[in-house]
Amino acid sequence: MSGITAEDDAVELARLSAEAADAKGATDPVLVDVRPVLGICDVFVLVTAANDRQVKAVTDEVEARVAEVLGRRPRSVEGADARRWVLLDYGDVVVHVFQPEERSTYRLERLYADADRIDWSPPAPPGADRIDWSPPAPPGADRADG
Repeated sequence: MSGITAEDDAVELARLSAEAADAKGATDPVLVDVRPVLGICDVFVLVTAANDRQVKAVTDEVEARVAEVLGRRPRSVEGADARRWVLLDYGDVVVHVFQPEERSTYRLERLYADADRIDWSPPAPPGADRIDWSPPAPPGADRADG
């Protein structure tokens, strides 16, 4: 027994989707645990893309990353032609990529305001753990007095 439940798999897919969307510049990621209120899936991933080209780039990246890492493809894709609100349906996770106007019109966060949010934050950039935050030395501090 692996100890991983379907819910764990859904959270992993949701976080991976948010990470992939972030890599293509999507903004305002929200991961919503809709299990208690919806019943047809576990998690909604909501992100905003600035325009139709970015919607395509984000959806393509999410599909590619999920296929590469988890070996899964969406069961269906809706809205890909119009690129205003694209829905990638993975069964247990539904990824919504909105343009700003559609996201503010449909306000899924408000519709599911009582649902729990799943923690997610973008990964640190490479080398972020090696940044030297100390102030620079004053001019001439590295010269030997002599």
